[in-house]
Amino acid sequence: MSGKHRKTALSKSLRATGTVMAGVAVVTGIGTAAQATVPVPGQDAPRAGAMAAAAAAQASGVQGSAAEQAVKAAQPQDASEQAAAKRPAAKQAASDSAVKSTAKKKPTAQDAIKVAESQVGVKENRSGETKFQDWYMTTQRAKETVRRDGGSIKAYDDAAWCSMFVSWVGNKIGFSGQVGEDAYTVEHAKWFKSQGRWGTTPKPGAVVFFNFDGSKSLNSIEHVGMVIKREGRGTVETVEGNTGNAVQIKTRSADQIVGYGYPDYAK
Repeated sequence: MSGKHRKTALSKSLRATGTVMAGVAVVTGIGTAAQATVPVPGQDAPRAGAMAAAAAAQASGVQGSAAEQAVKAAQPQDASEQAAAKRPAAKQAASDSAVKSTAKKKPTAQDAIKVAESQVGVKENRSGETKFQDWYMTTQRAKETVRRDGGSIKAYDDAAWCSMFVSWVGNKIGFSGQVGEDAYTVEHAKWFKSQGRWGTTPKPGAVVFFNFDGSKSLNSIEHVGMVIKREGRGTVETVEGNTGNAVQIKTRSADQIVGYGYPDYAK
């Protein structure tokens, strides 16, 4: 839950209610009301080869022999590209097929659940820290959520980490753009809704948001986890971080659930 042990009673109260105040970084989801964007891996990958080297040299104002050296340095890659172009069509097709066969498949709900469940039993240290907060603090997203919510990246070190745990799972399966990256549960949920991927039906691998008083308002959300399966009698089995200061599997009543965020595999 979000109300974990804190250094002061005040910070514990703030975290339990999901409140964000200046200087207190308690955050959770990728896109937000502020519409912060998350870089797409590979989107800005630099070009390679002699043409790219020449363009880079020109853009930097490098002329003459220095520019020629930059182009020359890129020639080995161009040479390989030329050699690849000369391969028989059958060999080239076989090479392309091999590359495709090694590409990571699109994650499934079971992939996400497997990774999440593999962390069951991971606990905070005496300072309230886990590897999930450590990971989040290294991300570009952490910089964006600090700009959005205030505080500092260092404040995530022992902050409530249920949403950081879910974000970590998404990162591990290569699906951050669908699972979300955040540390503030309310904004995490709002991001799903803004993407048109929000609902009230439990599905395996869906991101589930809670309010333990029964409120259905997104602004009241105080905890988050991942659905393992829907059980009978109005309950859902989940895997959650920051529950009893650890990752645990829980059975939750639907009355405590505000809604669900759906990655593509859970639509």
